[in-house]
Amino acid sequence: MKKIINIGFCVCLWITFFFQYIYAQENENIGLATQAGSAYVFEYNSEKVVFAKNENEKLFPASMTKMMGLLLIYEQLHAGKLSFDDMVVTSDNAASMGGSQVYLEENETMSVRDLVESICIASANDAMVAMAEKIGGSHEHFVEMMNTKAKQLKMTNTHFVNATGLHDENHYTTAKDMGILAKALLAEGQDDLLAITSTYDAYIREDSEQPFWLVNTNKLLRQYPGVDGLKSGYTSQAKSCITITAKKDGVRLIAVVMKEPDSKTRNQEIMQLLDYGFQKFNVKTLYKKGQEVGNVSINNAKVKEVSVYAKQDISLVYENENDVKVTKEEIILTKQKAPYKKGEVIAKLQLQLQDGSLLTSDLYIEEDIEAIQYVDVFMQTLQKIFV
Repeated sequence: MKKIINIGFCVCLWITFFFQYIYAQENENIGLATQAGSAYVFEYNSEKVVFAKNENEKLFPASMTKMMGLLLIYEQLHAGKLSFDDMVVTSDNAASMGGSQVYLEENETMSVRDLVESICIASANDAMVAMAEKIGGSHEHFVEMMNTKAKQLKMTNTHFVNATGLHDENHYTTAKDMGILAKALLAEGQDDLLAITSTYDAYIREDSEQPFWLVNTNKLLRQYPGVDGLKSGYTSQAKSCITITAKKDGVRLIAVVMKEPDSKTRNQEIMQLLDYGFQKFNVKTLYKKGQEVGNVSINNAKVKEVSVYAKQDISLVYENENDVKVTKEEIILTKQKAPYKKGEVIAKLQLQLQDGSLLTSDLYIEEDIEAIQYVDVFMQTLQKIFV
């Protein structure tokens, strides 16, 4: 009888410990982002989510809205429709924006570069509206472009009413949608964007009689190693919110918190989230930035193939060693026709991983490649005939 009781006791004890273990595993992140209305943290390359809290709850984004405006700006820059040296004339509408601003005056002209720096560093509403009008023709049309882009990115719980983030009951998003937007913005802006968002202070109108000192609203640049962006926000209705990106030992995280009670709490909680995320990952670098990856065949050019190089470090980020096995590696030509310019991205490296995920990285060339001319085709034909 005693033996049966002891066995029963051991079984009960084992079951108790088992469920305690399961509970602990499921709640290991209790204590993170306790004051936030919502939060979302994931690893940039794999999109592996490491923390989520109310990530699909619709909240007010405040100036995090400007990330969408910046995405559209960088798309225009990379499409050749806009240049950092272009000058923008400030309208009365742009000059009248309240909140954070650089005090643009009506008819004042400023370069696109200075306006982008004003948006990224000082979160300037007047600069954002000036750029919105430059690209969209009007603020209203630019907002339509923002909502169209949000649909393309599958930001399913987002609706924009303005380009600034000034409060409107119909202007909302979620922590998850802000994460999606942040990844798209980083992919488009890359090092050019991060060079600005990681700047703590700078000047605009530097050569004028009224230079203006820009100080970054993202104080984590000096509080957490590896932080190099991205966008903070505050209104009395949205409370304190921020989208952060940070890189450590080859791992890049994107972290979002919304509706924090104040900036101090916001910064403390997002630093805890970053610590938690970075502890989870290891990194394996396959190709360094600038390293030759291989060759790609090209058609209408004077050469048959060209070497391609890694635009950025090509790394696999993983939690377990088994998750990092590459089952297929392929170089795909993305720009079909020459001419190609030195430094131009013309291909991508596509990696199929054992877990089913697919990673892609841009590849560029280090030489100019001329398109083949009719005379070249004619000469090649003659050679085939007479050889």
